Amino acid sequence: MNTEMLDKLRSQISGLPASERAALARDIIVSLDGAPDRDAEAAWDDEIMRRIAQVETGHAHLLTREEFRRRMHGRIG
Repeated sequence: MNTEMLDKLRSQISGLPASERAALARDIIVSLDGAPDRDAEAAWDDEIMRRIAQVETGHAHLLTREEFRRRMHGRIG
Protein backbone atom coordinates (compact mmCIF):
# COMPACT_ATOMS: atom_id res chain seq x y z
CA MET A 1 0.00 0.00 0.00
CA ASN A 2 1.45 3.35 -0.94
CA THR A 3 1.48 6.51 1.19
CA GLU A 4 -1.40 8.13 -0.70
CA MET A 5 -3.65 5.13 -0.17
CA LEU A 6 -2.69 4.94 3.50
CA ASP A 7 -3.42 8.64 4.00
CA LYS A 8 -6.83 8.22 2.36
CA LEU A 9 -7.59 5.24 4.58
CA ARG A 10 -6.56 7.18 7.70
CA SER A 11 -8.83 10.03 6.65
CA GLN A 12 -11.77 7.69 6.18
CA ILE A 13 -11.14 5.99 9.51
CA SER A 14 -10.94 9.31 11.36
CA GLY A 15 -14.46 10.07 10.13
CA LEU A 16 -15.91 6.98 11.79
CA PRO A 17 -17.68 7.16 15.15
CA ALA A 18 -15.46 6.34 18.13
CA SER A 19 -17.12 2.97 18.72
CA GLU A 20 -16.44 1.87 15.12
CA ARG A 21 -12.81 3.09 15.30
CA ALA A 22 -12.39 1.13 18.54
CA ALA A 23 -13.83 -2.02 16.95
CA LEU A 24 -11.54 -1.60 13.94
CA ALA A 25 -8.52 -1.04 16.18
CA ARG A 26 -9.37 -4.21 18.12
CA ASP A 27 -9.71 -6.20 14.89
CA ILE A 28 -6.33 -4.95 13.67
CA ILE A 29 -4.62 -5.78 16.97
CA VAL A 30 -6.18 -9.25 17.04
CA SER A 31 -4.95 -9.84 13.49
CA LEU A 32 -1.39 -9.05 14.62
CA ASP A 33 -1.48 -11.42 17.59
CA GLY A 34 -1.42 -14.62 15.60
CA ALA A 35 -2.81 -17.92 16.80
CA PRO A 36 -3.61 -18.19 20.50
CA ASP A 37 -1.11 -20.11 22.62
CA ARG A 38 -3.23 -22.94 24.05
CA ASP A 39 -0.55 -23.86 26.61
CA ALA A 40 -0.49 -20.28 27.92
CA GLU A 41 -4.28 -20.20 28.12
CA ALA A 42 -4.33 -23.45 30.11
CA ALA A 43 -1.55 -22.16 32.38
CA TRP A 44 -3.53 -18.98 33.09
CA ASP A 45 -6.66 -21.02 33.81
CA ASP A 46 -4.67 -23.11 36.30
CA GLU A 47 -3.21 -19.99 37.92
CA ILE A 48 -6.65 -18.39 38.25
CA MET A 49 -8.05 -21.51 39.89
CA ARG A 50 -5.05 -21.65 42.26
CA ARG A 51 -5.57 -18.04 43.31
CA ILE A 52 -9.32 -18.53 43.80
CA ALA A 53 -8.57 -21.52 46.04
CA GLN A 54 -6.13 -19.42 48.08
CA VAL A 55 -8.78 -16.75 48.63
CA GLU A 56 -11.47 -19.28 49.49
CA THR A 57 -9.26 -21.10 52.02
CA GLY A 58 -8.03 -17.88 53.61
CA HIS A 59 -4.41 -18.39 52.51
CA ALA A 60 -4.31 -15.27 50.31
CA HIS A 61 -3.31 -11.87 51.65
CA LEU A 62 -5.89 -9.46 50.28
CA LEU A 63 -5.49 -5.68 50.09
CA THR A 64 -8.10 -2.99 50.40
CA ARG A 65 -8.34 -0.55 47.52
CA GLU A 66 -6.80 2.14 49.72
CA GLU A 67 -3.81 -0.07 50.63
CA PHE A 68 -3.29 -1.02 47.00
CA ARG A 69 -3.34 2.64 45.92
CA ARG A 70 -0.95 3.61 48.71
CA ARG A 71 1.50 0.92 47.65
CA MET A 72 1.28 1.83 43.97
CA HIS A 73 1.77 5.53 44.69
CA GLY A 74 4.80 4.57 46.77
CA ARG A 75 6.27 2.66 43.84
CA ILE A 76 5.67 5.26 41.15
CA GLY A 77 6.34 8.31 43.30
